[in-house]
Amino acid sequence: MSASEAPPQDQAPSRLQSVRAGVQKFGTFLSGMIMPNIGAFIAWGLITALFIEKGWWPVPELGGFGKDADGVANIGIVGPMITYLLPLLIGYTGGKMVHGVRGGVVGSIATMGVIVGAGIPMFIGAMIMGPLGGWTMKKLDLLWDGKIRPGFEMLVNNFSAGIWGALLAMLGFYGIGPLVQAFSTGAGNVVQFLVDHGLLPLTSILIEPAKVLFLNNAINHGVLTPLGTEQSLEQGKSILFLLEANPGPGLGILLAFCIFGRGAAKASAPGAAVIHFFGGIHEIYFPYVLMKPTLIIAAIAGGMTGVATLAVTGAGLVAPAAPGSIFAVLVQTSRDSYFGVILSVVLATAVSFLVAALILRTSKNVDEDGLAAATEQMESMKGKKSVASSILGGGGTATLTGVGVQNIVFACDAGMGSSAMGASVLRNKVRAAGHTDVKVTNSAIANLTDTYDIVVVHQDLALRAREKTPSAQLVTVDNFMASPRYDEIVAALGADGADGAVDAGAGAADAAAGAPGTAASAEVPVPVAADAATAPQVLRRESIVLQGEADSRAGAIEEAGRLLVTAGAVDDDYVAAMHEREESVTTYMGNFLAIPHGTNDAKDHIKESGLTFVRYAKPIDWNGKEVRFVVGIAGKDKQHLSILAKIAKVFGDKDQVARLEAATSVEEILDVFGKVNG
Repeated sequence: MSASEAPPQDQAPSRLQSVRAGVQKFGTFLSGMIMPNIGAFIAWGLITALFIEKGWWPVPELGGFGKDADGVANIGIVGPMITYLLPLLIGYTGGKMVHGVRGGVVGSIATMGVIVGAGIPMFIGAMIMGPLGGWTMKKLDLLWDGKIRPGFEMLVNNFSAGIWGALLAMLGFYGIGPLVQAFSTGAGNVVQFLVDHGLLPLTSILIEPAKVLFLNNAINHGVLTPLGTEQSLEQGKSILFLLEANPGPGLGILLAFCIFGRGAAKASAPGAAVIHFFGGIHEIYFPYVLMKPTLIIAAIAGGMTGVATLAVTGAGLVAPAAPGSIFAVLVQTSRDSYFGVILSVVLATAVSFLVAALILRTSKNVDEDGLAAATEQMESMKGKKSVASSILGGGGTATLTGVGVQNIVFACDAGMGSSAMGASVLRNKVRAAGHTDVKVTNSAIANLTDTYDIVVVHQDLALRAREKTPSAQLVTVDNFMASPRYDEIVAALGADGADGAVDAGAGAADAAAGAPGTAASAEVPVPVAADAATAPQVLRRESIVLQGEADSRAGAIEEAGRLLVTAGAVDDDYVAAMHEREESVTTYMGNFLAIPHGTNDAKDHIKESGLTFVRYAKPIDWNGKEVRFVVGIAGKDKQHLSILAKIAKVFGDKDQVARLEAATSVEEILDVFGKVNG
């Protein structure tokens, strides 16, 4: 083929995206019929687990086994629920999705035909006949829309629905029912073949990537749930319910990020793990895989391990576990399957963790700023807003508004370090714009209340901030000294609330989480001046080093910490806490500045407030960021806040940063900071 005959370069990706979008749309439609009725599935599962012959408390009249006093077989409610109730609910929901209640009624009638026409539970048939009934009724209604004589509307509507529903029921009985039964039998034989030959774990190769790409609904609700329900009716349990719902693979990946991740991914992973494992929101771990695609290997390995464990132990659930929480899984576990189910979750988690840990440890770099981008990528694939956005700091499509904003708070771990500096920068911008009625403060996250209008926070702490302030607008920043998000906030305020909506896409997060200080300081405005006679010597001449000796981040932290110890501000344990803090949240602030400090638990190791300043001729690599100035911080009783405000002002001004680079004496450094001790 000549160059002129070659197809466009973007044609294949476009087709692929179109196919994926089509599968997602189809899966979402199937999910829309199943998910509203999950409560009915759970009810059926509980009744089955409790009252069938092999249940916890066998009751013949409810479980449908044995005979009554007259020798008549007990029907029970387990069989009728799965044979009639559940398919009819699905058929009604599918019809209603297409043509409202009228479509739901016709869809239910049509579904009844396939139920009676087949000898198995007709979930797949219901998912066909329900929407088909609604769609065809909608088209028929269009034929005589506006042509019915006044007073005859009810007659026509009722009889048309009844007649057409009866015809569809017969179609289902004679045509669709047998076809769906043949399909179900064939699919069941395929599953049984996989089980008999030990190949069922291979399904994870398809299921785990499909989950991350939001293609799993078509597989789960279109195939696994119907086949699993039929299998559960026959055997009292089904392994198919856990092929996709096992929380182990995702949990293992998140635990690996907790230990071996970096930046925002590491800091947010513990909260994401809780939401994933206990809340059952599996999509919370998808961005972690998308930011490091090779981690799909960990998910597949964990999934295969979990399925293999279930197959070996013969374990299964009695009904679907939705959402995929460990609580939902345990509630739906068959009486004889608790060991196998729990073991499958544990082993899936362990294998996924080990593979993910190996991948993270051997990777040269995992982009710590990539989590927000991966979250936005996930939302793009999903086609709508994701629960992960506000938790992981994606939120690129969120809107920031200045309507009614009176209180803005910067939050960090203890409300004393980075938040104080950020609050100072933003406060100056807000005041310069003439918004004197807007209060800008800083606070410890633990002391936040849901009374603020806007909360500005390091992305690594977004989950904790969102839990404390669900009603506030949450803004994450990537540079505490000169973040463009400050201008967005000021712009929103300046619009006076009328047209003040600006893009509030979440930024990456590289700011620190705050230096330790008094935990009681819930809300501390940064002072802008100090009395010359009483101001403590927070930054001493001997704590200023113009030629730092360290050549690594750990060495720079140690150098700054040793200066604090020498100054009598802290003890050795505080220096160790400075290293610990850096492992969880980076203290890079922007404009070549890092402010290493101890954890909140280390405040008891602070003897008095102190600051150190170290300048490096050769930039320090600070998690991929270039750092030339390291300011060590130990804050006690708010004494350091004045200098923090001045440091924020200095490093927010590029001319002042240039002066610090060119300074040749300690006096010049102190002069740039505005004689902070006087």
